[in-house]
Amino acid sequence: QVQRVESGGGLVQAGGSLRLSCAASRRTFSSYAMGWFRQAAGKEREFVAGISWSGLSTYYADSVKGRFTISSDNAKNTIYLGMNGLKPEDTAVYYCNAVPRVDIPQALGAWGQGTLVTVSS
Repeated sequence: QVQRVESGGGLVQAGGSLRLSCAASRRTFSSYAMGWFRQAAGKEREFVAGISWSGLSTYYADSVKGRFTISSDNAKNTIYLGMNGLKPEDTAVYYCNAVPRVDIPQALGAWGQGTLVTVSS
């Protein structure tokens, strides 16, 4: 079973920055690509970014390209989502999950509790 814990969310003003973390099990981290998803209130879950297990390949949704950066630390079995230039429309609960490939928005595990990002205008 894919296991991970998301953290780092909070309240930030528009234009601000946050960095989210996702700690995964060693088995998950070494076996799958990983991705960040988000779900705003009343909307469907959206695939935001993906990174290969090697960290060499990444993918970004058009809505965050140029503002968000996905990265990984293999030694810590952790992936990160650096978010700059935050906009009110980025407000959502952010989740990480294993995915088949960096650009395939198919979650392979159950959803965790996520971490809430709120961007005020």
